[in-house]
Amino acid sequence: MMSPSETADVLVQALPYIRRFAGKSVVVKLGGAAIDPDLDRALAQDVLLLQSVGVRCVLVHGGGPQINEYMGRLGKQPEFRDGLRVTDGETLEIVRMVLVGKINRDLVATVNREAHEEPVAVGVSGEDGGLLVASARDSSLGYVGDVEAVRASLLHQLLDDGLVPVVSTVGADSGGQPYNINADEAARAIAVAMAAEKIVYLTAAPGLLEDVNDETSLVPRLTSAELRERIEDASVSAGMIPKLRACADAVDGGVGTAHIIDGRVPHALLIELLTDRGIGTMIKRKADW
Repeated sequence: MMSPSETADVLVQALPYIRRFAGKSVVVKLGGAAIDPDLDRALAQDVLLLQSVGVRCVLVHGGGPQINEYMGRLGKQPEFRDGLRVTDGETLEIVRMVLVGKINRDLVATVNREAHEEPVAVGVSGEDGGLLVASARDSSLGYVGDVEAVRASLLHQLLDDGLVPVVSTVGADSGGQPYNINADEAARAIAVAMAAEKIVYLTAAPGLLEDVNDETSLVPRLTSAELRERIEDASVSAGMIPKLRACADAVDGGVGTAHIIDGRVPHALLIELLTDRGIGTMIKRKADW
Protein backbone atom coordinates (compact mmCIF):
# COMPACT_ATOMS: atom_id res chain seq x y z
CA MET A 1 0.00 0.00 0.00
CA MET A 2 1.23 3.49 -0.83
CA SER A 3 2.00 5.95 1.91
CA PRO A 4 0.05 9.24 2.02
CA SER A 5 3.01 11.10 0.53
CA GLU A 6 3.29 8.59 -2.33
CA THR A 7 -0.43 8.95 -3.00
CA ALA A 8 -0.03 12.72 -3.08
CA ASP A 9 2.86 12.40 -5.55
CA VAL A 10 0.67 10.34 -7.89
CA LEU A 11 -2.15 12.88 -7.73
CA VAL A 12 0.22 15.79 -8.40
CA GLN A 13 1.70 13.90 -11.35
CA ALA A 14 -1.78 13.30 -12.77
CA LEU A 15 -2.92 16.94 -12.51
CA PRO A 16 -1.34 18.31 -15.73
CA TYR A 17 -2.69 15.36 -17.71
CA ILE A 18 -6.16 15.90 -16.27
CA ARG A 19 -6.01 19.56 -17.28
CA ARG A 20 -4.82 18.64 -20.77
CA PHE A 21 -7.50 16.03 -21.45
CA ALA A 22 -10.51 17.59 -19.72
CA GLY A 23 -13.26 18.13 -22.27
CA LYS A 24 -11.50 15.90 -24.82
CA SER A 25 -12.82 12.61 -26.23
CA VAL A 26 -11.00 9.31 -25.69
CA VAL A 27 -12.07 6.14 -27.50
CA VAL A 28 -11.10 2.95 -25.67
CA LYS A 29 -11.25 -0.33 -27.58
CA LEU A 30 -11.42 -3.46 -25.44
CA GLY A 31 -10.46 -6.64 -27.27
CA GLY A 32 -12.24 -9.89 -26.58
CA ALA A 33 -9.00 -11.52 -25.40
CA ALA A 34 -8.65 -8.80 -22.73
CA ILE A 35 -12.20 -9.19 -21.36
CA ASP A 36 -12.11 -10.52 -17.79
CA PRO A 37 -14.50 -9.80 -14.87
CA ASP A 38 -11.83 -8.43 -12.50
CA LEU A 39 -10.07 -6.43 -15.21
CA ASP A 40 -13.39 -5.11 -16.52
CA ARG A 41 -14.12 -3.83 -13.00
CA ALA A 42 -10.77 -2.00 -12.91
CA LEU A 43 -11.44 -0.59 -16.39
CA ALA A 44 -14.87 0.59 -15.27
CA GLN A 45 -13.25 2.39 -12.35
CA ASP A 46 -10.74 4.02 -14.71
CA VAL A 47 -13.44 5.21 -17.08
CA LEU A 48 -15.56 6.58 -14.24
CA LEU A 49 -12.61 8.44 -12.76
CA LEU A 50 -11.75 9.94 -16.14
CA GLN A 51 -15.38 10.93 -16.64
CA SER A 52 -15.44 12.61 -13.23
CA VAL A 53 -12.56 14.91 -14.24
CA GLY A 54 -14.13 15.82 -17.56
CA VAL A 55 -12.64 13.27 -19.98
CA ARG A 56 -15.28 12.06 -22.47
CA CYS A 57 -14.81 8.29 -22.75
CA VAL A 58 -16.37 5.96 -25.30
CA LEU A 59 -15.89 2.21 -24.87
CA VAL A 60 -15.83 0.04 -28.00
CA HIS A 61 -15.60 -3.73 -27.57
CA GLY A 62 -14.90 -6.81 -29.60
CA GLY A 63 -15.52 -10.41 -28.62
CA GLY A 64 -13.76 -12.83 -30.95
CA PRO A 65 -12.91 -15.55 -28.40
CA GLN A 66 -16.41 -15.42 -26.92
CA ILE A 67 -17.99 -15.73 -30.38
CA ASN A 68 -15.76 -18.73 -31.11
CA GLU A 69 -16.88 -20.34 -27.86
CA TYR A 70 -20.57 -19.95 -28.65
CA MET A 71 -20.05 -21.22 -32.18
CA GLY A 72 -18.38 -24.30 -30.72
CA ARG A 73 -21.34 -24.92 -28.45
CA LEU A 74 -23.55 -24.89 -31.52
CA GLY A 75 -21.25 -27.24 -33.43
CA LYS A 76 -20.16 -24.55 -35.88
CA GLN A 77 -16.50 -24.18 -36.87
CA PRO A 78 -15.13 -20.61 -37.13
CA GLU A 79 -13.50 -19.70 -40.45
CA PHE A 80 -11.17 -16.77 -41.03
CA ARG A 81 -9.68 -15.15 -44.12
CA ASP A 82 -6.96 -12.52 -43.74
CA GLY A 83 -7.86 -12.19 -40.08
CA LEU A 84 -11.57 -11.57 -40.75
CA ARG A 85 -14.35 -13.90 -39.65
CA VAL A 86 -16.30 -15.40 -42.54
CA THR A 87 -19.84 -14.50 -41.54
CA ASP A 88 -22.77 -16.36 -43.05
CA GLY A 89 -26.34 -15.76 -41.89
CA GLU A 90 -26.14 -18.15 -38.93
CA THR A 91 -22.78 -16.79 -37.82
CA LEU A 92 -24.13 -13.24 -38.02
CA GLU A 93 -26.92 -14.13 -35.62
CA ILE A 94 -24.34 -15.60 -33.20
CA VAL A 95 -22.19 -12.45 -33.52
CA ARG A 96 -25.17 -10.22 -32.74
CA MET A 97 -26.22 -12.40 -29.83
CA VAL A 98 -22.75 -12.46 -28.24
CA LEU A 99 -21.65 -8.87 -28.91
CA VAL A 100 -24.94 -7.04 -28.41
CA GLY A 101 -26.81 -9.38 -26.11
CA LYS A 102 -24.05 -10.69 -23.87
CA ILE A 103 -20.73 -8.80 -23.81
CA ASN A 104 -22.25 -5.34 -24.18
CA ARG A 105 -24.80 -5.94 -21.45
CA ASP A 106 -22.15 -7.33 -19.10
CA LEU A 107 -19.83 -4.33 -19.63
CA VAL A 108 -22.68 -1.87 -19.13
CA ALA A 109 -23.68 -3.64 -15.92
CA THR A 110 -20.07 -3.61 -14.66
CA VAL A 111 -19.65 0.13 -15.23
CA ASN A 112 -23.01 0.89 -13.64
CA ARG A 113 -22.23 -1.22 -10.57
CA GLU A 114 -19.02 0.73 -10.06
CA ALA A 115 -20.84 4.04 -10.53
CA HIS A 116 -22.72 3.37 -7.25
CA GLU A 117 -24.81 6.57 -7.07
CA GLU A 118 -26.50 6.46 -10.47
CA PRO A 119 -26.03 4.41 -13.67
CA VAL A 120 -24.05 6.20 -16.38
CA ALA A 121 -23.18 3.50 -18.93
CA VAL A 122 -25.49 3.00 -21.89
CA GLY A 123 -25.15 0.16 -24.38
CA VAL A 124 -25.27 1.10 -28.05
CA SER A 125 -25.08 -1.22 -31.04
CA GLY A 126 -23.74 0.15 -34.30
CA GLU A 127 -27.20 -0.64 -35.68
CA ASP A 128 -28.86 1.76 -33.23
CA GLY A 129 -29.81 5.11 -34.68
CA GLY A 130 -27.55 4.60 -37.68
CA LEU A 131 -24.44 4.86 -35.50
CA LEU A 132 -22.30 2.71 -37.83
CA VAL A 133 -23.36 2.74 -41.46
CA ALA A 134 -21.79 -0.29 -43.13
CA SER A 135 -21.27 -1.75 -46.57
CA ALA A 136 -20.23 -5.26 -47.58
CA ARG A 137 -16.48 -5.73 -47.79
CA ASP A 138 -16.28 -8.84 -49.98
CA SER A 139 -18.95 -11.33 -50.99
CA SER A 140 -16.61 -14.22 -50.12
CA LEU A 141 -16.67 -13.05 -46.47
CA GLY A 142 -20.45 -12.99 -46.24
CA TYR A 143 -21.89 -10.35 -43.89
CA VAL A 144 -18.59 -8.64 -43.04
CA GLY A 145 -18.81 -4.88 -43.38
CA ASP A 146 -16.67 -1.78 -43.64
CA VAL A 147 -17.67 1.44 -41.89
CA GLU A 148 -18.93 3.95 -44.43
CA ALA A 149 -20.10 6.61 -41.95
CA VAL A 150 -20.35 7.23 -38.22
CA ARG A 151 -23.13 9.22 -36.60
CA ALA A 152 -20.76 10.90 -34.15
CA SER A 153 -23.47 13.34 -33.02
CA LEU A 154 -25.26 10.46 -31.28
CA LEU A 155 -22.19 9.70 -29.16
CA HIS A 156 -21.54 13.38 -28.43
CA GLN A 157 -25.14 13.77 -27.28
CA LEU A 158 -24.83 10.84 -24.88
CA LEU A 159 -21.57 12.26 -23.54
CA ASP A 160 -23.14 15.70 -23.15
CA ASP A 161 -25.82 14.03 -21.01
CA GLY A 162 -23.13 12.65 -18.69
CA LEU A 163 -23.36 9.09 -20.02
CA VAL A 164 -20.67 6.62 -21.05
CA PRO A 165 -21.45 4.94 -24.41
CA VAL A 166 -20.47 1.27 -24.67
CA VAL A 167 -20.48 0.34 -28.36
CA SER A 168 -20.86 -3.13 -29.86
CA THR A 169 -19.55 -3.30 -33.41
CA VAL A 170 -22.45 -4.61 -35.47
CA GLY A 171 -23.46 -2.05 -38.11
CA ALA A 172 -26.11 -1.91 -40.81
CA ASP A 173 -26.43 -0.63 -44.34
CA SER A 174 -29.05 1.85 -45.54
CA GLY A 175 -31.50 -1.00 -46.06
CA GLY A 176 -31.13 -2.28 -42.50
CA GLN A 177 -29.00 -5.33 -43.32
CA PRO A 178 -26.67 -5.99 -40.35
CA TYR A 179 -22.94 -6.54 -40.81
CA ASN A 180 -20.18 -7.85 -38.58
CA ILE A 181 -17.53 -5.10 -38.36
CA ASN A 182 -13.96 -5.56 -37.19
CA ALA A 183 -13.83 -3.86 -33.79
CA ASP A 184 -10.37 -2.34 -34.34
CA GLU A 185 -11.59 -0.66 -37.51
CA ALA A 186 -14.87 0.41 -35.92
CA ALA A 187 -13.01 2.05 -33.03
CA ARG A 188 -10.74 3.87 -35.49
CA ALA A 189 -13.71 5.15 -37.51
CA ILE A 190 -15.46 6.33 -34.35
CA ALA A 191 -12.34 8.11 -33.06
CA VAL A 192 -11.77 9.90 -36.38
CA ALA A 193 -15.43 10.91 -36.69
CA MET A 194 -15.41 12.29 -33.14
CA ALA A 195 -12.09 14.11 -33.64
CA ALA A 196 -10.91 12.28 -30.53
CA GLU A 197 -7.81 13.29 -28.63
CA LYS A 198 -6.80 9.65 -28.15
CA ILE A 199 -7.66 6.13 -29.18
CA VAL A 200 -6.51 3.39 -26.81
CA TYR A 201 -6.41 -0.31 -27.70
CA LEU A 202 -6.47 -2.62 -24.67
CA THR A 203 -4.92 -5.91 -25.75
CA ALA A 204 -3.50 -9.14 -24.34
CA ALA A 205 0.04 -7.92 -25.08
CA PRO A 206 2.25 -5.16 -23.61
CA GLY A 207 2.15 -3.22 -26.89
CA LEU A 208 4.28 -3.36 -30.04
CA LEU A 209 7.33 -5.55 -29.42
CA GLU A 210 10.65 -5.64 -31.24
CA ASP A 211 10.69 -9.39 -30.53
CA VAL A 212 7.29 -11.05 -30.22
CA ASN A 213 8.83 -13.67 -27.92
CA ASP A 214 10.26 -11.07 -25.53
CA GLU A 215 7.71 -9.00 -23.65
CA THR A 216 10.47 -6.70 -22.38
CA SER A 217 11.26 -5.52 -25.93
CA LEU A 218 8.50 -2.91 -25.95
CA VAL A 219 8.62 -0.15 -28.55
CA PRO A 220 7.44 2.84 -26.46
CA ARG A 221 6.73 5.33 -29.26
CA LEU A 222 6.88 5.76 -33.02
CA THR A 223 5.30 7.75 -35.81
CA SER A 224 2.57 6.51 -38.10
CA ALA A 225 5.09 6.47 -40.98
CA GLU A 226 7.50 4.32 -38.96
CA LEU A 227 4.63 2.04 -38.02
CA ARG A 228 3.59 1.61 -41.65
CA GLU A 229 7.19 0.70 -42.55
CA ARG A 230 7.14 -2.08 -39.96
CA ILE A 231 3.83 -3.35 -41.33
CA GLU A 232 5.14 -3.34 -44.90
CA ASP A 233 8.40 -5.14 -44.13
CA ALA A 234 6.56 -7.78 -42.06
CA SER A 235 8.56 -7.03 -38.92
CA VAL A 236 5.42 -7.29 -36.78
CA SER A 237 3.25 -10.29 -35.99
CA ALA A 238 0.39 -10.92 -38.42
CA GLY A 239 -2.17 -10.82 -35.63
CA MET A 240 -1.20 -7.27 -34.70
CA ILE A 241 -1.35 -5.86 -38.23
CA PRO A 242 -5.07 -4.86 -38.26
CA LYS A 243 -4.65 -3.09 -34.93
CA LEU A 244 -1.43 -1.35 -35.98
CA ARG A 245 -2.90 -0.27 -39.30
CA ALA A 246 -5.93 1.12 -37.45
CA CYS A 247 -3.62 3.11 -35.16
CA ALA A 248 -1.72 4.60 -38.11
CA ASP A 249 -4.96 5.41 -39.94
CA ALA A 250 -6.40 7.01 -36.80
CA VAL A 251 -3.57 9.48 -36.21
CA ASP A 252 -3.27 10.23 -39.93
CA GLY A 253 -7.02 10.89 -39.83
CA GLY A 254 -6.70 13.53 -37.14
CA VAL A 255 -6.74 11.65 -33.81
CA GLY A 256 -4.09 13.12 -31.51
CA THR A 257 -2.39 9.89 -30.43
CA ALA A 258 -3.02 6.16 -30.58
CA HIS A 259 -1.98 3.79 -27.82
CA ILE A 260 -1.62 0.01 -27.63
CA ILE A 261 -1.47 -1.09 -24.01
CA ASP A 262 -1.70 -4.25 -21.94
CA GLY A 263 -5.30 -4.73 -20.88
CA ARG A 264 -4.19 -7.51 -18.51
CA VAL A 265 -2.68 -4.87 -16.19
CA PRO A 266 -5.22 -3.49 -13.70
CA HIS A 267 -5.84 0.24 -14.25
CA ALA A 268 -3.70 0.21 -17.40
CA LEU A 269 -5.80 3.04 -18.85
CA LEU A 270 -5.06 5.42 -15.97
CA ILE A 271 -1.38 4.50 -15.93
CA GLU A 272 -1.05 5.24 -19.64
CA LEU A 273 -3.04 8.47 -19.68
CA LEU A 274 -2.39 10.11 -16.32
CA THR A 275 1.19 9.22 -15.36
CA ASP A 276 4.65 10.04 -16.68
CA ARG A 277 5.52 6.37 -16.88
CA GLY A 278 3.01 4.94 -19.35
CA ILE A 279 2.98 1.23 -20.08
CA GLY A 280 2.40 0.70 -23.79
CA THR A 281 3.20 1.90 -27.29
CA MET A 282 2.18 5.41 -28.37
CA ILE A 283 1.79 6.42 -32.02
CA LYS A 284 1.73 9.99 -33.31
CA ARG A 285 1.71 11.47 -36.78
CA LYS A 286 4.81 13.58 -36.16
CA ALA A 287 7.78 12.88 -33.92
CA ASP A 288 7.25 15.93 -31.69
CA TRP A 289 7.78 13.97 -28.51
